[in-house]
Amino acid sequence: MEWFDTHAHLFDEGLFPQIEDVLVRATSAGVANIVAVGTTLEDSRICVQLAERFPQVYASVGIHPNHSAEAKSGDLEEVEKLLSHEKVVAIGETGLDRYWDFAPIELQKEYLQWHVAKSREYGKPLVIHMRDCREDIVEFLEASKSDGPLAGILHSYTGDVELAELGVACGMHISFAGMLTFKRNQELRDVAQTIPADRLLVETDCPYLSPEPYRKQRPNEPALVVHTGTCLASERGISPAEMAELTTSNARKLFGIAAS
Repeated sequence: MEWFDTHAHLFDEGLFPQIEDVLVRATSAGVANIVAVGTTLEDSRICVQLAERFPQVYASVGIHPNHSAEAKSGDLEEVEKLLSHEKVVAIGETGLDRYWDFAPIELQKEYLQWHVAKSREYGKPLVIHMRDCREDIVEFLEASKSDGPLAGILHSYTGDVELAELGVACGMHISFAGMLTFKRNQELRDVAQTIPADRLLVETDCPYLSPEPYRKQRPNEPALVVHTGTCLASERGISPAEMAELTTSNARKLFGIAAS
């Protein structure tokens, strides 16, 4: 089996100092590929460096909505320079967040639109964060229809069936993280059963959201994506091997990565 962790913050201080060991454990667990996802210019550069250093790692570069207010003049231009790197396969983490009050929502929307424009220009999929902002994301997705399909991921998905259907209709993939495995989240597992097979992805969003039965482990790490994938397989009535093949194939197609 080969799994693909589509969203990992490998620059985190709990992971980066032991990155070789983290990646050895991932390989041992059957995780063949990982996308290291940036949230600022600085850590986007680290993601690119990790992708250069380790063949199984790829990078996504961008500025997270919660970091948009602290970004310096010229940061977006510097992020754009990274997009031409051969191992940068996506743009983001971008999106919207009303849970934290780190940046005005209108500024977040401006940054989101910049990432969307660059996604279309460079032909690289978006990685979209969304927290406590369902109506804003619906508005964004509906408005995007006039410019043609999007490509990308609604990552660490916790929304409802209707939002997932809209995302899929607009060209997005739906990625599930460790929350899918939490005992109280049967409603989310019900949603996961409805996603078209060719739009399913799995991720860790590490160092956060460790899945059951390792929920107490800190930090989360790519090796544990296997447990989210296994849970997803059980909910959809297929074997873990079939789910690994499905979600890894979907990820490689989305990111333009050849099979290892």
